Amino acid sequence: MTPLALVRLLHLASPTLPVGAFSYSQGLEWQVDGGAIRTEADAGDWIRAVLDAGVARFELPLLATLMRAWSAADHRALAALNDDYLASREAAELRAETVQMGYSCAQLLKALDACRGVAEVLADMSEPAFPTAWSGAAVALEVPVGPALTAWTWAWAENQVMAAIKAVPLGQTAGQRLLMMLGEAIPSRVDAAIDLPRADWSNFAPGLAIASCRHETQYSRLFRS
Repeated sequence: MTPLALVRLLHLASPTLPVGAFSYSQGLEWQVDGGAIRTEADAGDWIRAVLDAGVARFELPLLATLMRAWSAADHRALAALNDDYLASREAAELRAETVQMGYSCAQLLKALDACRGVAEVLADMSEPAFPTAWSGAAVALEVPVGPALTAWTWAWAENQVMAAIKAVPLGQTAGQRLLMMLGEAIPSRVDAAIDLPRADWSNFAPGLAIASCRHETQYSRLFRS
C-alpha cells in the first residue's frame, strides 16, 4: 500500500466525509430509549453484537466482492450486489440511510477527478447504496481490499460509539475504551470476510431490525435511524 493510497483511505474513512453518517445510530438510540443500553458495558455489548451479526458476516464480504467487481469493470455484478444490499435493509430507516449516503457519496465523487469514472457508473443505478459508491472510490484511489475493509469497519464503529456517547450519554474516556475494544476485534473479522463464500454470508440480526423499526415511531430522537 503506497503512502498516497493510505492518505486516500484515511480521507474515505474520515468522519468529515460529507455523506451524513453522523446523523444515524442504526437502532442504537431506540435501545437507549427502551432501557436496554444504560452503561458503557451495555453499549459495547450492543455494538459488538451488531458487528458480529451483520457487519462482519454480510457488509464486509459484500464490500470485498464489490471491490473486485469494480476492479473487473463488471457492471452487471455491481448492479446485482447493489440490489442485494438494498434488499437486506429490513427497516425503512436502514434502507433510507444507505440510499441517502450512497447518493451523497456519488455526488461527491463527481467532483473528484480520480473518481469521475465511478460516478458515471453510479449515475446509471437508480439507487446506489453507500457500500457500492464507497467501494468504487476505494478502487479508484488504489486502496487494497484488506485495508479498505478495515477502514470501513473502523468508521462504522467510530460512528456507533459517537452515537452512544451522545445518546446514553457516555463520557469521552468511555468512548475511547469502547473503540479500543472494538478495534481489537476488527482485524480478525476483516481477515475472515475477505474470501468468505457467498453461501456463508448472513445478516441475521433480528434485534437490530426490531430496534430500527421501533425507532421509526420513537417520539423524541437525535438520530435519523
